Amino acid sequence: MTTELNAITFKAQSCPKHRFQNLYGLMREDLLYRSWGQLNKHSKPGIDGVMPNQYKQQLVKNVAQLAEALKQKRYRANDIKRVFIPKANGKQRPLGLPTIEDKLVQQSVSQILQSIWEADFLRNSYGYRPNKSAHQAVHSLTLNLQNSGYGYIVEADIKGFFNNLDHDWLMRMLKEGIDDKAMLSLINQWLKARIKTPEGIFEKPESGSPQGGIISPMLANIYLHYALDLWFEKKVKPKMKGRAMLIRYADDFVCAFQYANDAERFYKVLPKRLAKFNLDVAPEKTALLRFSRFHPGRKRQFAFLGFAFYWAKDKKGNAHLRRVTSAKKQQASLKAMLIYIKKKRFEKLNCWAFELRRKLRGHHNYFGLPDNSRACGYFYHLLVHSLFKWLNRRSGRKSYNWSNFKKMLTYYGLERPRVSKRFIHVDWYQERVFTRVNV
Repeated sequence: MTTELNAITFKAQSCPKHRFQNLYGLMREDLLYRSWGQLNKHSKPGIDGVMPNQYKQQLVKNVAQLAEALKQKRYRANDIKRVFIPKANGKQRPLGLPTIEDKLVQQSVSQILQSIWEADFLRNSYGYRPNKSAHQAVHSLTLNLQNSGYGYIVEADIKGFFNNLDHDWLMRMLKEGIDDKAMLSLINQWLKARIKTPEGIFEKPESGSPQGGIISPMLANIYLHYALDLWFEKKVKPKMKGRAMLIRYADDFVCAFQYANDAERFYKVLPKRLAKFNLDVAPEKTALLRFSRFHPGRKRQFAFLGFAFYWAKDKKGNAHLRRVTSAKKQQASLKAMLIYIKKKRFEKLNCWAFELRRKLRGHHNYFGLPDNSRACGYFYHLLVHSLFKWLNRRSGRKSYNWSNFKKMLTYYGLERPRVSKRFIHVDWYQERVFTRVNV
């Protein structure tokens, strides 16, 4: 299976305008087994309630039946279970949970689509791609802003991107690389699958691809590759008088410009471009900002992937670009951790201290970058004091004094994490573009 996928990748690289046929024939047992190994075995069940461990009990039989249904084209996408999770701003984010079999098939198709389009995606796209990460996007943005003389930032947010993704446009984009009606029909099934709300009502979507579906990130990358990335490279940049840059991670992106006129022109035309693909910008999260080393201070800052960027002066008095945890993300993370500690305080510490350590390390592994030691230290300080407070309220007398409490932190590995320099390979923003066609 790996050889076949590599052959598709090689063909896509060597013949950029090639449209692939007979992709549906790759949906065999070997690809399904490969996809099973890549699934999250702790994910929530879909509408049928089948958990991954239950499906695994008869894995050979289940995969064989699924492969046979695909071969005979009897496979039909199941309904999607909708759940809501809280967001940092107090709102709720809708998620769509497919069944295990749908996840298996979606993972298989996602690998095929990745083999075709990975050669086309630009270097400034970092979301949900192999050997790409959010840290690379943050580092690339930092390096370019620090060294390339950009003076203006356009920060934008696409309103409800995954809910408003246009099906007709998406199928048109997929046809640029796929000439296989069976494969396109399979993808269209997931787009048109009914959604069961928590109230038990079934809805048939007219647009969008549910967040939570394995295929959704890949489809989102393809959609924004044509709608935004190529347009910026081939249409916007040639008309700019100075340098221009776009860094994108999934549907989050930031644009930087050297001159004010270029930034203003792009700021005005961006909503029109997105409207062409039935997308809208969120006015409250879209702004044009003067951002240069000659205007330091935290009042001129923007947020990207949970980090706030602003210009400041180092110890030598030189301008330096700082990146720290954004205020909203810091507040949301602290709130979640404090609620967790308060909820768990009555249970035995040995049962949840190691889980708390994993949460602390997870936060530090993402936000523990150079220049961010103060924010990480503040996060740890409040977490420790909250833990000390609630553990001492479990009985009529205090369970810990500070001396014993510090020993307990050492025993469970809850010491203050250290921020150290990390080497993260990033691709500098380049103007080389490899693409199939204009959309």
